[in-house]
Amino acid sequence: MKKDFILPDIGEGIVECEIVEWLVKEGDRISEDQPVCDVMTDKALVQIPAVYDGVVTKLYYAKGDIAKVHAPLFEMDTEGAAPAATPASAPAQTPAAVATGKQLEDFILPDIGEGIVECEIVEWLIKEGDVLAEDQPVCDVMTDKALVQIPAKYAGKVVKLHYAKGEIAKVHSPLFQQEIAGTSTSAPAVVATPVSAPLCAAKAASVAAASTSAPAGNGKALASPAVRRLARELSIDLSLVPGSGDKGRVYKDDVKAYANGGAASGVAKTAATPVKATVAATVATSTGGSRVEPIKGIKAAMARQMQDSVSTIPHFTYCEEIDLTELIALRGQLKDQYAKQGIKLTLMPFFMKAMSLAIKQFPIMNSQVNSDCSELTYFDDHNIGIAVDSKVGLLVPNIKGCQNKSIVQIAQELTKLTDAAREGRVSPAELKGGTITISNIGAIGGTVATPIINKPEVAIVALGKTQLLPRFNAKGEVEGRSLMQISWSGDHRVIDGGTIARFTNLWKSYLEQPSSMLLSMV
Repeated sequence: MKKDFILPDIGEGIVECEIVEWLVKEGDRISEDQPVCDVMTDKALVQIPAVYDGVVTKLYYAKGDIAKVHAPLFEMDTEGAAPAATPASAPAQTPAAVATGKQLEDFILPDIGEGIVECEIVEWLIKEGDVLAEDQPVCDVMTDKALVQIPAKYAGKVVKLHYAKGEIAKVHSPLFQQEIAGTSTSAPAVVATPVSAPLCAAKAASVAAASTSAPAGNGKALASPAVRRLARELSIDLSLVPGSGDKGRVYKDDVKAYANGGAASGVAKTAATPVKATVAATVATSTGGSRVEPIKGIKAAMARQMQDSVSTIPHFTYCEEIDLTELIALRGQLKDQYAKQGIKLTLMPFFMKAMSLAIKQFPIMNSQVNSDCSELTYFDDHNIGIAVDSKVGLLVPNIKGCQNKSIVQIAQELTKLTDAAREGRVSPAELKGGTITISNIGAIGGTVATPIINKPEVAIVALGKTQLLPRFNAKGEVEGRSLMQISWSGDHRVIDGGTIARFTNLWKSYLEQPSSMLLSMV
């Protein structure tokens, strides 16, 4: 069987290397641990050994070429090669595989975003023994940017899960092992990336521990992200909640019943009394205690980003009041008409389009400064980001090229983007490339904020909630107006108070007089 040899990690932070010398050529038979080539990184000369016995069929790089880490280095034929003598070299075949001659293969966790090297297993959508179809979702994983669903590459049967729920999986390492459908050979073959026996044993032990401990109400509970979120909102430790589902899975009703001091709906009455007694005792003894949760995933990424922004950018804040009475009336006239076309017309598309129009006259608001503040880059595209409070943390996807889109087009894209972001399923491309950001804090509550700039952008605005407040009209009469407080944070290395005030006045004029905005859209 032909198989690509993947260039492994050869040093922390190393992503590529130069081929200095090939120690084999196409057609050569090589053995496990035999040196195949010398490569030069920016730190050292490294010799790459073979992982399997076999015959070299193709070299993907010539001497002097630059090879990428985690990319194929050469191709080899492993047919007829003797299996490795030690379990550390390759996973052992199962008795069923030996008997049937089925091909076992490890599914390698692919690249799931630029710079992502590991992720957390949020939920397995399959279990050992399940039959998979090609492209069937197998698990949800959490990176420091988004929630990603991993699909199966081939049809087949799941033999082994290498990680338990909640564990950290490495990119380019085996995620699970499967029996490929429709394969049967006279001699059984195992195709897998080497996994050390201790690692496999540790993963298997952790899977067993998770499945056996959950029904007893101890350890890591089996529950979906929605159930975990409910437990966090109610300040309940899920490991203490008796689950009524299969293998002790905890459902929302179980959490609510626990919060109300009752037993889970699916637990037998005979078992309810001792469970409640145990829970009550546990709660009583935990009074005045504390618990520690690791900061990881998107929350950890946000923490690093915000700390870097505040420590390197001199922020200043500018606040203003905008009268949205006419804009709200216009939106009220149009929303039902567009709702029939499946378009959700909120105020946000008007805010974004008005901002894009104002940027045309103040391009510095759509710029970015380099690390040593010696250069300023102006962007032609207005990629306006919108901060979304998702179930996995704060995400800031952006709508690309707002200057070339109509209000209706922005509304369509905004609905799609925010719905995906709330589920944590935006792509890395939708999170990158933003040039200015809007934070709609008023959708939750609050009038004034001091937002932190989404580095390397130079400005961010927070929208407060709309309030009906009394104001004097031109005749000196008091009338109710729909008012919103907006709060800008600007990078004082690039933007001064006068610039952001003039920009805001123009943006405000478009919003307070929608007709002027429509006339400017040419």
